[in-house]
Amino acid sequence: MKVLFDASGEVLVVTGGARGIGAALARGYAAAGGTSVVLDASPSDELEDVEGVTQYRTDVSDRDAVLAAVRQVVAEHGRVDALVAGAAVQPRTTVVDTDPGEWRHTLAVNLDGVVWSCQAVLPHMIEQRSGAILVFASGLAHMGRAEASAYAASKGALIPFAKSLAAEVAEHRIRVNTVFPGVIDTPQFRAANPSGGEREHWARTTGIGTPEDVVGPLLFLLSEAATMTGSTLTRDRAFTKE
Repeated sequence: MKVLFDASGEVLVVTGGARGIGAALARGYAAAGGTSVVLDASPSDELEDVEGVTQYRTDVSDRDAVLAAVRQVVAEHGRVDALVAGAAVQPRTTVVDTDPGEWRHTLAVNLDGVVWSCQAVLPHMIEQRSGAILVFASGLAHMGRAEASAYAASKGALIPFAKSLAAEVAEHRIRVNTVFPGVIDTPQFRAANPSGGEREHWARTTGIGTPEDVVGPLLFLLSEAATMTGSTLTRDRAFTKE
């Protein structure tokens, strides 16, 4: 991928970054000269030997674990310039059959995990008077989907959360934006769409992108070239309007 942005000397924390979009971003940010620190409950072998990328085993639903991981990042690297909150789970079940524990776990990872991650990095960004935070939403937050109520609800809650946070921290020169990445071929997407017919539907109606397709827009939003905050970047083919 052609490097359009310079992240030299900067440090990115990306949650859920061991695979899919997060892993592609971690590699892309490192290729742009930055340091990528991945927080994931299950670190990936594919990132072990990538220069500029380190991984910390972290359950983002555990607030204390996230705070400790970010303290370690600052101790080792001296700063945190960016956070991409991408950790998520996407169970498939009807509302009638939803288990209370599964519902709470989905919200704990997808929603609480974003809050704890922001809590962890913000004191350092406020001290630096600079920073960029990106929150991953989803087209399902607008249109919903059968057997995806917990996931859609958690992603829908993140949109006003990010806008509210953007208003809170703007005076500290910290930007907070939301990203709709579109339909991307990731392990999570394949698990949520196990049948060939389902994947064929997405390929026909919206197109299925690769994780690398999202890296450029994300690097832009993390760069000084992106002067907006409280905004939403939609990288899809009318998926959110379907």
